[in-house]
Amino acid sequence: MAQQGRIDLLVGQHAASLSERLQAHRTQLFPPDAKRALRKFTSGEVANLLGVKDAYLRKLHLDGRGPEPEIRTGGRRYYSTEDVQALRDMLEKGAKVPGTYLPGRTEGDHLQVITVINFKGGSGKTTTSAHLAQKLALDGYRVLAVDLDPQASLSALHGFQPEFDLLDGGTLYDAIRYDDPVPLADVIQSTYFTNLDIIPGNLDLMEFEHDTPKALAERSGDLFFTRVGEKLAEVEARYDVVVIDCPPQLGFLTMSALSAATAVLVTVHPQMLDVMSMCQFLLMTSNLLGVVAEAGGDMSYDWLRYLVTRYEPGDGPQNQMVSFMRSMFGEHVLNHTALKSTAISDAGITKQTLYEVEKNQFHRATYERAMESLNNVNGEIEDLIQKAWGR
Repeated sequence: MAQQGRIDLLVGQHAASLSERLQAHRTQLFPPDAKRALRKFTSGEVANLLGVKDAYLRKLHLDGRGPEPEIRTGGRRYYSTEDVQALRDMLEKGAKVPGTYLPGRTEGDHLQVITVINFKGGSGKTTTSAHLAQKLALDGYRVLAVDLDPQASLSALHGFQPEFDLLDGGTLYDAIRYDDPVPLADVIQSTYFTNLDIIPGNLDLMEFEHDTPKALAERSGDLFFTRVGEKLAEVEARYDVVVIDCPPQLGFLTMSALSAATAVLVTVHPQMLDVMSMCQFLLMTSNLLGVVAEAGGDMSYDWLRYLVTRYEPGDGPQNQMVSFMRSMFGEHVLNHTALKSTAISDAGITKQTLYEVEKNQFHRATYERAMESLNNVNGEIEDLIQKAWGR
């Protein structure tokens, strides 16, 4: 029998080749420096974001008030996200009800930290996290997205390829490691979305999983489950909402993120095996977080919700599973579901979300159906955020 090659060398070769090809693909998509830029939004889209009529935006423009939009064929007006924020700032000054156009925190409101979890891959965690963070930013919230997954899919969606862009670190690990941690502000990156910053991820995050048992064994006095929360406190004044995309495992990183959370969003695909997996996940989570609570961790949350993802309304077994979940968990299941859509998956081919791509790239009905689903889910979560602030 011919001797087989060393698997570590073979896997390393495959990783290097794939990484090089992905970098070439990224450079081709976003030349010349592979930096991402966000499209401009139509006046109709902006009107919907602001909750005003398109005719009102036209009047503001004709009166010379607010930012100057880009005028394209047929007199169509297009606005950047910076323009949208400028309009929010201007309209808020004349609003009768404070927070009408700037819905973020006011004095006395606590930072909302939404941890998105499930330890089964394919549940839609990253897709949910990305669309939620971006929509909140578009709606005027100051948002920090945290990629806690070593696979770094959330980072990739926002233009970061870890093995090229994070050669010298720059993830949350640098801020929460036990030896010589850096200030959290040092690892925060701006994105091409106004109001949205990100802490990207990479394989360095696995080091926290390796370091923590040693720290516990040495009884160094460092409580691993407080590290994420303590670091977020350093930049709390800069943000209204933090969205944490957790890895698909219940390790020390996830437990620390859960301890830092003020809200928990569990994504679940409505299939029997996925729900069975979620059951085991909930049992493990309850047991481990009980230990953390006994050790002094804060386990009080504003809300916990289950989000049904990749839902196909015409699928009978899925409908049965959704009904089962609603009968079991009641109001803890979000009223709206995230539909399975080719528009979302097609956008992902170019490492974009549905909020980034141009509408004309898709069949109109497909795009509008997916966008309505996303906006309904994110709107329901936004309502929960506002209720947590007593509004």
